[in-house]
Amino acid sequence: MARRSTDLPWWRKLTEAVRRIFAVQSKRYLCDSCKYDYPSACSRPERPNALRCPDYKHK
Repeated sequence: MARRSTDLPWWRKLTEAVRRIFAVQSKRYLCDSCKYDYPSACSRPERPNALRCPDYKHK
Protein backbone atom coordinates (compact mmCIF):
# COMPACT_ATOMS: atom_id res chain seq x y z
CA MET A 1 0.00 0.00 0.00
CA ALA A 2 1.40 3.40 -0.98
CA ARG A 3 1.81 6.04 1.66
CA ARG A 4 -0.01 9.29 1.26
CA SER A 5 1.78 12.53 2.05
CA THR A 6 -0.48 12.94 5.08
CA ASP A 7 0.86 9.65 6.46
CA LEU A 8 4.48 10.80 6.40
CA PRO A 9 6.27 11.82 9.58
CA TRP A 10 6.75 15.54 10.19
CA TRP A 11 10.48 15.46 9.41
CA ARG A 12 9.84 13.82 6.04
CA LYS A 13 7.26 16.47 5.12
CA LEU A 14 9.76 19.16 6.14
CA THR A 15 12.50 17.56 4.02
CA GLU A 16 10.23 17.46 0.96
CA ALA A 17 9.22 21.10 1.47
CA VAL A 18 12.86 22.20 1.73
CA ARG A 19 13.75 20.30 -1.45
CA ARG A 20 10.92 22.03 -3.32
CA ILE A 21 12.00 25.45 -2.04
CA PHE A 22 15.61 24.93 -3.13
CA ALA A 23 14.51 23.60 -6.52
CA VAL A 24 12.43 26.72 -7.11
CA GLN A 25 15.14 29.09 -5.91
CA SER A 26 17.87 27.45 -7.96
CA LYS A 27 15.58 26.98 -10.99
CA ARG A 28 16.34 23.26 -11.13
CA TYR A 29 13.27 21.95 -12.75
CA LEU A 30 13.08 18.27 -13.53
CA CYS A 31 12.06 18.94 -17.11
CA ASP A 32 15.44 20.50 -17.86
CA SER A 33 17.15 17.13 -17.43
CA CYS A 34 14.34 14.75 -18.39
CA LYS A 35 14.56 12.55 -21.45
CA TYR A 36 10.83 13.16 -22.09
CA ASP A 37 11.22 16.94 -22.33
CA TYR A 38 9.46 17.48 -25.65
CA PRO A 39 5.75 18.05 -26.34
CA SER A 40 4.95 14.77 -28.07
CA ALA A 41 6.37 12.73 -25.18
CA CYS A 42 5.13 14.69 -22.17
CA SER A 43 1.69 16.21 -21.84
CA ARG A 44 1.75 16.85 -18.09
CA PRO A 45 0.38 20.24 -17.03
CA GLU A 46 3.43 20.87 -14.82
CA ARG A 47 5.73 20.87 -17.82
CA PRO A 48 8.23 22.60 -18.24
CA ASN A 49 8.48 23.63 -14.56
CA ALA A 50 7.89 20.36 -12.74
CA LEU A 51 9.50 19.90 -9.36
CA ARG A 52 8.11 16.39 -8.92
CA CYS A 53 7.09 13.95 -11.62
CA PRO A 54 6.32 10.22 -11.52
CA ASP A 55 7.44 9.83 -15.15
CA TYR A 56 10.85 11.52 -14.76
CA LYS A 57 13.80 9.78 -16.43
CA HIS A 58 17.23 11.37 -16.52
CA LYS A 59 18.65 12.04 -20.01
